Amino acid sequence: MERRLAAIVHADLAGFTRMMEGAETRTFRHLKSAQIEVWRPAILAAQGRMVGTAGDAMLAEFGSAVTAVGASIDIQERMARFNEALEENQRMMFRIGVHLGEVIVDAEDQNIFGDGVNLAARIQALAEPGGIAVSRVVRDLVELKVDYAFADGGEQQLKNVSRSVQIFHVRHARQTPVGTTTRMLPQITLRFEGPDSAGHKHAFDVALDKLMNQSQGLVIGRSADQCELVVPHATVSRRHARLSLAGEALQVEDLGSTNGTAINGTVLRAGSPAAIHAGNKLRIGDVELLVRQL
Repeated sequence: MERRLAAIVHADLAGFTRMMEGAETRTFRHLKSAQIEVWRPAILAAQGRMVGTAGDAMLAEFGSAVTAVGASIDIQERMARFNEALEENQRMMFRIGVHLGEVIVDAEDQNIFGDGVNLAARIQALAEPGGIAVSRVVRDLVELKVDYAFADGGEQQLKNVSRSVQIFHVRHARQTPVGTTTRMLPQITLRFEGPDSAGHKHAFDVALDKLMNQSQGLVIGRSADQCELVVPHATVSRRHARLSLAGEALQVEDLGSTNGTAINGTVLRAGSPAAIHAGNKLRIGDVELLVRQL
């Protein structure tokens, strides 16, 4: 049994279940094309190794954190070009997680296991669709090329991980603030309240002045250990959508959920924030929440 230090890249396709239900054969064909035309060439170019694929998930290993992050950026840039040829609802939006840790290598098939692999998978789940998230140890070792910057994602309590883990998002420099601006928002609280398909009520409150201090916004979802705003319903994904402020405007973004997010009946595309106002109806899964000011 061999152990070694490795930079692990774990990826998963956002909204895979929904895409397969809508067009199974087409989704499978596009996924295979992405693996062959994008993932394998990018990994080989960075002298990495594709460890394996399982459904919509991919696992790769690199000799350094620098090459792992560089390959991840290359993959997302190639995927953006790949997606240009697809209809909007067919686009492949991968989440990528990167971590540096010790792995156990199976001598028979060269598969890798261990805490490092598990952490990369957990970090991947916190990445944005089409985005990259890394652990602090990776951030500390990597100097990004000029077009990209790290954005602090804060301390996260990951599922089945006893310690909190600080993550960072890799973002294009134009998406990352270069400084801190101070702005004043009125002390407004919005209530999101409404029934699910069975008539059971759900509700949560959002104070805009507190949301202003959350650089990554507030995540809505089913999982109490991964979300700030919990809606415990089977049709709501573990991490379903994100509320954030753009200037002083409230916006919501679908995080690649299985059952989708809509504002006043208009379905949102994963990874594309949309403005939301008091009086609007926000649907997450089968739960429809009226937004009103308290």
